[in-house]
Amino acid sequence: MSELQKDSQPVTESPKPLYPSLTDWVTRHFVPMFRRTLGGEFRWCAQWWRHAEAISRLQSLWYSWEAARLQGATGMGLWYRDHLDHQLPVLLGPRGPFYQCTEDEHLEARPARLAPVPDGWWDGSEGDRR
Repeated sequence: MSELQKDSQPVTESPKPLYPSLTDWVTRHFVPMFRRTLGGEFRWCAQWWRHAEAISRLQSLWYSWEAARLQGATGMGLWYRDHLDHQLPVLLGPRGPFYQCTEDEHLEARPARLAPVPDGWWDGSEGDRR
């Protein structure tokens, strides 16, 4: 394709997200929409932004939600099945990122300890250790 042909191709802009940030999506859509009685089976932390795993899972849900809402008749149904139905029980579950928190109290989970990887461990000299 010549440079002239490339330049004459119409440029399609990506649709702008309905929610401009993760915080907007969580506070204006996710929390109001997906209400659960908290305690026991379901956990939430008002300081959700302090939980790296929660941020990652919520961001994944937000990005996929923004894409699904543009997919027509079945887009949201597929989003529920393929994304929310998997993430919600993990995110709000008793072993999820908010497991130590209550709606009123944030407790910081400590990271697991790590031992340093020995020099040469991954270079194959001791066989396949994967």
